[in-house]
Amino acid sequence: MATKHEQILEYIDTLPVGEKISVRQIAKALTVSEGTAYRAIKDAETKGYVSTIERVGTIRIEQKKKENIEKLTYAEVVNIIDGQVLGGRTGLHKMLNKFVIGAMKLEAMMRYTEAGNLLIIGNRTQAQEHALRAGAAVLITGGFDADEDVKKLADELELPIISTSYDTFTVATMINRAIYDQLIKKEIVLVEDILTKVDDTIYLHVDDTLEEWYEKNQYTFHSRFPVVDHNLKVHGMVTSKDVMGQEKYAGIDKIMTKQPITVGPNTSVASAAHIMIWEGIELLPVVNEQNKLQGIISRQDVLKALQMIQRQPQVGETIDDLISNGVEVVGEKKGDKEVYQFAVTPQMTTGIGTISYGVFTTLMTDAANRALKPYKKGDLVIENMTIYFIKPVQMESMLEIHPKVLDVGRKFGKVDVEVYSEGVLMGKSLMICQLIDRH
Repeated sequence: MATKHEQILEYIDTLPVGEKISVRQIAKALTVSEGTAYRAIKDAETKGYVSTIERVGTIRIEQKKKENIEKLTYAEVVNIIDGQVLGGRTGLHKMLNKFVIGAMKLEAMMRYTEAGNLLIIGNRTQAQEHALRAGAAVLITGGFDADEDVKKLADELELPIISTSYDTFTVATMINRAIYDQLIKKEIVLVEDILTKVDDTIYLHVDDTLEEWYEKNQYTFHSRFPVVDHNLKVHGMVTSKDVMGQEKYAGIDKIMTKQPITVGPNTSVASAAHIMIWEGIELLPVVNEQNKLQGIISRQDVLKALQMIQRQPQVGETIDDLISNGVEVVGEKKGDKEVYQFAVTPQMTTGIGTISYGVFTTLMTDAANRALKPYKKGDLVIENMTIYFIKPVQMESMLEIHPKVLDVGRKFGKVDVEVYSEGVLMGKSLMICQLIDRH
């Protein structure tokens, strides 16, 4: 039987796109507490089928498909630019396919504006009307209001007209950044992309006996099964190691490994791989927030996914990519160790113009990775890291990075990294890393 939380999610999922919902309404409709309704609505927002907008409320939006994740709804745009909805609220659930900056004459602007667009423009009433009639939403910059006739037209056509205090350039940058962030997310393969779904998963029940394990083992040739109750909540895992030496009619709940390690559908495959290697696990149950079984992933599934990721072309660059690509070999020092050079760009600094902690950490990690590369065939996992900031690193500094391998074994390595600017020591770190071979 579905929990109240799950019932609310199912109810929200059946609501028509564009409908406004509230905690009080959900609580009354399903006879649940407002606290339960609130948590379920927040969960629905995380899953991407409602959006909450300040001064507007929560609305049901179209859940985006994986291949279209780089598109935004108008509701999300309102949140991104801290906007105010002046009209056309019923169209906030719609997706925009591109935005157009209206910094041109009306005739030229309309040649570029079509249905599904978002026209970013100032206080130009005629242009706003033309855009709405062409099927585009309107974003007014500079904090201007819209004429009542324009608001009325927006309501009739169910196309949002939004106002923001930001200027056109800032707004375009913010929206572009949001689309780019979504694009990066699209590249990250999640557990939900590769799992064997619960309908195709073989599992045992807590009130089964070991006899059922033998039956399932005989026709599947698998030896690892999650153990669930009648609500599909995961209580344990049973493997051939647990079975050894046990009576055939022993209860599964007596021999299973209780409170097994699990992952969620939105866990990255890379993170799942790390858990499996670190803990020596061959099979992971995939569960939702209520610990209900959604499926399973095996080590083989994860390895295949990682191989596929490595063959895929990269669409967007993350900050880690930018840092790694900015590191250059500049020479050699004593002991035949390489020295690296790195230029600190404005986007890598804090609000006061010094290098951010995250960038500095990534720089140190990248240097350690390069230093240990001759000793390893697989991946590197930082087990412990101590960083010392000695002097603030200024924007547009040219850094020299000196990694030194202190000790290396078959499974671990210790690296000391020093960072200099114009010959002055700016910071250093000591890292203990685990080396993971690729099989």
